[in-house]
Amino acid sequence: MKRNMNFWLIPFALLLSCSEKSYMNNIVIPEPPAPKEYEFSATPSWADEFDYEGLPDAAKWSYDIGGSGWGNNELQYYTEARPENVRVADGLLTITARKETYEGSEYTSTRLVSKGKGDFLYGRFEVRAKAAKGRGTWPAAWMLPSDWAYGDWPASGEIDILEHVGYDQDVVHISVHTEDYNHSIGTQKTAFKKIENATTEFHTFRVDWTPQYIRGFVDGVQLFNFPNEGKGYKVWPFDKKFHWLLNLAVGGDWGGQQGIDDEVFPAQYQVDYVRVYDLLNP
Repeated sequence: MKRNMNFWLIPFALLLSCSEKSYMNNIVIPEPPAPKEYEFSATPSWADEFDYEGLPDAAKWSYDIGGSGWGNNELQYYTEARPENVRVADGLLTITARKETYEGSEYTSTRLVSKGKGDFLYGRFEVRAKAAKGRGTWPAAWMLPSDWAYGDWPASGEIDILEHVGYDQDVVHISVHTEDYNHSIGTQKTAFKKIENATTEFHTFRVDWTPQYIRGFVDGVQLFNFPNEGKGYKVWPFDKKFHWLLNLAVGGDWGGQQGIDDEVFPAQYQVDYVRVYDLLNP
């Protein structure tokens, strides 16, 4: 009797085993979700084409003013609406740094800001520019938070679309800074590339800023990628509005690392246009 029972149990066990294997073979393990790809408007929602004459458009630009060193031990005094330091002509914005004594500083220049006149949360940010040439110059197109919701720099973030230091000719940089990732503690997220004629020809610099990533491009070629790690504002403070800055610094902790060549002044930083394209599918 026991023998016959075992005889009938064997095929039943085999059936269960086959069914279990068949079930396991049909389980599909899903792939991790791919990063969302975003789209942007085809035409700018905010722009300055610099197709006028005189000082920069006061409806779009204000000025940071002074010679405090600007947190980097810079040597220039930023003037306000001074044609010797900033002008628009022939379709170009020109920021000029000069070697001259002014308000206790030995150099003058300009720092334009769009705060209160152009503040943005996400989008495509594009500037076509020709960097200043010469050791000691430090031109930039970048973005800072408009409200500093997470605290002083670097907690509320910084987005650098273009930086160039004159002692490192034709090498351009795209970076972000946050509380956990910044140059003061050696953890900044950055990318750089040597391009031909950065100071003698115009090139297009771009950042695509979305809820999931910030990507940087030079002449349409991706150079930089910073994903949102989902770890809060110390890593990703980029969920608040930011504004443009266009400036030409002199010297400073980075720009002046190899000294300043006074023979290069007046030095010019030129911008053909600044454009912002809306994010379409946030």
